[in-house]
Amino acid sequence: MLEEIGSYDAKTKLAEILRRVELGESFTITKRGRPVADVVPSQSGKRSSVKTAVENILSAKKHPVSDEYLDELKKEGRK
Repeated sequence: MLEEIGSYDAKTKLAEILRRVELGESFTITKRGRPVADVVPSQSGKRSSVKTAVENILSAKKHPVSDEYLDELKKEGRK
């Protein structure tokens, strides 16, 4: 269930509400006790981060690492 907040409080505490929404909380804004709008975290930021991750994985696959290079990295890590 979304936390309900009155329209006046939503107006006066908008910055705080947006910070909480960024952290994943959701709210229903009411007007005279009647639900009017839901404020939920945006999905567009998640989509762009997923898209970036996929692009990074695909670009990494284009540059294969040789076994010799991996062996060198292992040896350096053991020093």
